[in-house]
Amino acid sequence: MGKLAQRIALALRGKYKPTYHPTVDSGDYVVVINARNVDLTGNKKTDKPYRWHSGYIGHVTNTTFDKFKERHPTAPLKKAVYGMLPKNNLRKVQMNRLLLFPDAEHPYEQNIMKNYETVWEAGLVEENQVLGGKENDKEQQKTKKSSE
Repeated sequence: MGKLAQRIALALRGKYKPTYHPTVDSGDYVVVINARNVDLTGNKKTDKPYRWHSGYIGHVTNTTFDKFKERHPTAPLKKAVYGMLPKNNLRKVQMNRLLLFPDAEHPYEQNIMKNYETVWEAGLVEENQVLGGKENDKEQQKTKKSSE
């Protein structure tokens, strides 16, 4: 679930675009189907706690991943993506562009322009290229130094 949530967060922010800037909202709409099938590894299904507070004294609700997923099939993935977005004013705007569906049926079939699953499988985009991580920056610096 973590890798999927991370890729969704990158697409919502528009981080793979050449015009990306942290203060500009340039992300895309993301439609996730079959969100009910998202799973965790190891013992996290029974051990990972989900907690929230109602605002009243002593009204903390605790549940496990399995129970939370039974009640709200798309909520664990939504919560994971929400936690991976930056904590600023753009977070709610970007989350409004995330459309989660528990099953394969959704009303946005005609609007989908890019299927990320096929892009990753075909190897058209490398993970380092999209992630823009420190490893990619180091490689670019090495190539600049060697060319000079």
